[in-house]
Amino acid sequence: MTFNLTRRFFVGSTAITAAVALRPGLAFAAAPVSEDARLDALFTRIFNDQMMLSPQYATSLGLDKGDMASLRFKLGDNSAAGREASIAQTRRALADLARIRPDRLSPAMKVNLDVVRYQLERRLDGPRLGVDNPQSPYRITQRFCAAFSVPDFLDSTHPVESVEDAEAYLARLAMLPAAIDNDIAEQREQAGRGILAPAWSLDLALLQLRKLRSPQPGDSLMVQSLVRRAARKGISGDWQRRAEETVRDGVYPAIDRQIALLEQLKPTSAAGDGAWRIPRGDEIYAAALRQATTTDYSPEEVHRIGLEQVAALTAQLDEVLKAAGYTKGTVGERLAALNTLPEQLYADTLEGRAALIASLNAGVAKMNALLPRAFATLPDQPLEIRAVPVEIQDGAANGYYYAASLDGTRPAIYWINLKEVSDWPKYSLPSLTYHEGTPGHHLQISLAQRSTSIPLIRKTGGFSAYSEGWALYSEQVADELGAYDGVEKAGYLQSFLFRATRLVVDTGLHTKRWSREQATDYMVRTTGFTRPRTLREVERYCTSIGQACSYKIGHIAWLRAREKAQKALGNRFDIRQFHEVLLEGAMPLSILEKRIEERTAALLKA
Repeated sequence: MTFNLTRRFFVGSTAITAAVALRPGLAFAAAPVSEDARLDALFTRIFNDQMMLSPQYATSLGLDKGDMASLRFKLGDNSAAGREASIAQTRRALADLARIRPDRLSPAMKVNLDVVRYQLERRLDGPRLGVDNPQSPYRITQRFCAAFSVPDFLDSTHPVESVEDAEAYLARLAMLPAAIDNDIAEQREQAGRGILAPAWSLDLALLQLRKLRSPQPGDSLMVQSLVRRAARKGISGDWQRRAEETVRDGVYPAIDRQIALLEQLKPTSAAGDGAWRIPRGDEIYAAALRQATTTDYSPEEVHRIGLEQVAALTAQLDEVLKAAGYTKGTVGERLAALNTLPEQLYADTLEGRAALIASLNAGVAKMNALLPRAFATLPDQPLEIRAVPVEIQDGAANGYYYAASLDGTRPAIYWINLKEVSDWPKYSLPSLTYHEGTPGHHLQISLAQRSTSIPLIRKTGGFSAYSEGWALYSEQVADELGAYDGVEKAGYLQSFLFRATRLVVDTGLHTKRWSREQATDYMVRTTGFTRPRTLREVERYCTSIGQACSYKIGHIAWLRAREKAQKALGNRFDIRQFHEVLLEGAMPLSILEKRIEERTAALLKA
């Protein structure tokens, strides 16, 4: 349901850039080479500068090799000094881009310049408002802090293929206490300015922190992940003792300090759940909404669009459910009843969870067989489906996607939160798989990674409205390909209805002062989803501000652009060629719609 990106979006590597950097190749006539080459070199420098600030992201991309191999031994600097270094780098990059002459660029490079400049400018929105990022204004929440993210990163992303990798794991683990202390210092400073997550969010964070440090040090995931993977690869070394000492003497005491801080700060947290409760909250939310949707829609406009979409989708679902024999009660009540039918549920056991994941893999295989009917270019990166680790499932999203490394050493991962197996009735799972896998995130991001039409800096950048809008649009493409069987069509429409309610709920929480209870009641009543699942979603919207609006706003933009192209091209419209726009990479919605118009005009002239 969400594509996971780190907070820093642009990274790069000298060695890898030298190997894989490509000249832009969109279907345009060439312009003077000198300015194109100058901008291309500048993109490479910006990419590499930001790589140096984002060692973990470098590892996730598989770019911490060669001249950048030392990054595998480091964590990003999450201190105040690290933030200032990132801000300075962004400002320097924008100043350098301002010296580029757009009138001397090829049309392809003008697009690249506009996209990169837009994203860099948005990175400065938070600092102007006194937060790191408008979409994540709180330093510590039930979803975000180094104590959660670093152990998860070490287990899921840091490779252990050699002695050097194991040593790098230990080096990063040894840096975790300092990263936790940086979170403590930054959260203390922010709390002094009234920027502190709601008390219930801090309670959930405390619950997970205590769970994280509850095992004996030697039994913790942070130790056992290294020991288990080193043993699997036959890598000899005293990994158990060394990792255990680091956790016992460094990590656990740092977690204890963070627990003490949150207990101290929790009584000072302002009442309420939305951004309005913190200083400059209205400005922060407006900036978050602009970032998430890449539009200038006001909160009131988004709320209205949401209400209109909810009404239309509810009517469609009513017809589908009636056709399937479900006629009694409201749409939400009928969906809720469908969610509890024994034949729709997997067992709440290890075997039940394994069967659920097996069904998701079967869904991926089914869709892969259908893809050639709608796509000319197909992904070749492998996709794994995994359950969210139990250590973080209390605060994690219900589903999310990790892109494959660029070097091919780590597959893409589609994560599903199985804390409550009853959250996932069988009829609802196909649409989730088509969203996270193919033709959703996995296809879109894989094609961008493999594209020869965009520079490397754009292969690693993301726009939530583009990517999440595409993933939601992909659920519709799956329907057009005949992928849903029987009542699974209701699951697909329920997924759309769910994203429409997000527009209502997110704006309600942050501008209309809805409580999380009020928001949860509305979503349960409207969508029929279970209350525990819905509550986790609403809690996510409270601390990840605005992002929930990117899905439906993005879907509307993709669909509008396709309908305009179909109308203009008539019988010449080819859905496979329309989808080739994915090779141009992620971009703000306004630029996307312009590019599709330009591609359509070029086809009309051909």
